[in-house]
Amino acid sequence: MEKDIVLESRLVGTIKGDFFVPSYQRGYRWGKTEVVRLLDDIYSCDGDSYYLQPVVVRKNGNKYELIDGQQRLTTIYLIYRYMNNVSGDLRYAPKFSLEYATRKKSASFLQSVDMARKEENIDFWFICNAYESIEQWFKDKDEQIFGNIDKCFNEKVQIIWYEVNDSDDEAISLFARLNIGKIPLTSAELVKAMFLSRDTRLGIDENVRQEIALQWDNIERDLHKDNFWYFLTNQSIASYQTRIDLVLDLVAGKKKSNGETYYTFFYFDNMRQEISIKEIWRKIHKTFLVLTDWFENHNLYHKIGYLIAAQELTLMEIYNMSLNKTKPKFIDDLDSRIKYSMKDIHSGLTYDDPADKKKIRKLLFLFNVESVHSFEENTQWFPFDKFKVIDNGKVAWSLEHIHAQQSDRLRDKKAWKEWLNTHIESIKVVAGNEKNLIAKMEAALHKSDLRGEDFDKIQQEAIDVLSEKGNIGDIHSVSNLALLKASDNAALSNSVFDVKRNEIIKMDSEGKYIPFCTRMVFLKYYTSSADNQLHFWGQSDREAYLAAINRVLNKYLPEKIVE
Repeated sequence: MEKDIVLESRLVGTIKGDFFVPSYQRGYRWGKTEVVRLLDDIYSCDGDSYYLQPVVVRKNGNKYELIDGQQRLTTIYLIYRYMNNVSGDLRYAPKFSLEYATRKKSASFLQSVDMARKEENIDFWFICNAYESIEQWFKDKDEQIFGNIDKCFNEKVQIIWYEVNDSDDEAISLFARLNIGKIPLTSAELVKAMFLSRDTRLGIDENVRQEIALQWDNIERDLHKDNFWYFLTNQSIASYQTRIDLVLDLVAGKKKSNGETYYTFFYFDNMRQEISIKEIWRKIHKTFLVLTDWFENHNLYHKIGYLIAAQELTLMEIYNMSLNKTKPKFIDDLDSRIKYSMKDIHSGLTYDDPADKKKIRKLLFLFNVESVHSFEENTQWFPFDKFKVIDNGKVAWSLEHIHAQQSDRLRDKKAWKEWLNTHIESIKVVAGNEKNLIAKMEAALHKSDLRGEDFDKIQQEAIDVLSEKGNIGDIHSVSNLALLKASDNAALSNSVFDVKRNEIIKMDSEGKYIPFCTRMVFLKYYTSSADNQLHFWGQSDREAYLAAINRVLNKYLPEKIVE
């Protein structure tokens, strides 16, 4: 239902009027921790603005029904009351009043806090406790700071004033959501309310409001497409209560490290002091259209998608890079940044070195992205959403040995027999004449007291049969590594090429996401037909694989990778 809304920021010192707390709310319940934290934050603002969370009210006659913000507003009242009582200075007297629908005595008690009545009821106890905390806080300071605090209230400390015109039932429902349900107003909700407000001072007519509302919903809907969302960000949807926050934060320049809940709202609230609401919305909508253009442009999609996914640049950094540039210049700058990301890539990188592993993973990730990017007639798009959303939202890609010539030691009988069971079929296909080995493997599978040393001998014999003869190089080098989902990698890490190939084909047929180049490796796509034999990963395969990496990434690599 459409509502009349007044939404603006207000300095605490300008809050005036009579507020009443309705019967559906409990009384004041802040303790020492909350009171002292508020005072500390105000005192330490040191010239910077300090923003309090929203105060949500509904005009009821000459008074304001306080839907949300009772605890903050009561504490501010008590701070003013203490400064006025101690100094006798009327400048520090509260400019607003508070009363309670079902606690008639509380209003007068706030005006003259009487510690002798602290135990009279629970409301008085909390009010007295807060007053004592305020008193102790001021006494702990070395100087008279009433003037400093008052100046902060008048010049620096702001609240979000959110005035709605709902029915009684809707006011109760909103209170339940904000207080009982513990679901706070989001910055995006407040920005939306600002755009849709019927406050005549904003100069927006009904047609414009409806157009903004429609465009807002369309942006939110488009951002709910995972392929679009995960192109733009590495953050899961849990990081945002509404996805349009991503665009609003981008326009507001809010960095990930900025923990201010309502930073983006205050950014737009300050902006509307200089330009109209319609102009602000045009800027937001134009920014979203820029992101859409990147997403729909095959070239930009892959360059930007890689830089964000590889954590080389944030969306905000890329957006700022794009400003006031022609598209060719922007593309050149993106290429330069991709090339910079490969600056540490060189021959001799090895899986054994933890630092090298990160470099190889980035190298193979770019190889996958660029291989899809360069596919004929731009018919393929790299699926950043599938690459990022894995295993309950966690990105879990690791390096897989294409051929495990020297497997890690397996720990128990169950693992030994699983290995024998998966490899015996390859032995039968690749070397059916190895009758003696097949017999040993079948016997070991049915042996209840299989010993580790016996399994090791059979395993090595099988690996020798399923490996290309002669020197095939270092198994930990780039030419024997591919990207694979971590859980799949764990299941296949001790397997030889033929077994892994069969399992990759099975996973692919079941609809599991296999990175493009990993699939091509196990389908022997890179090896020429003259050298191609399906069951081994040998020297010619490794050379062809490296050649493909060098060819596809030629303009980004600082040097050709050789082994």
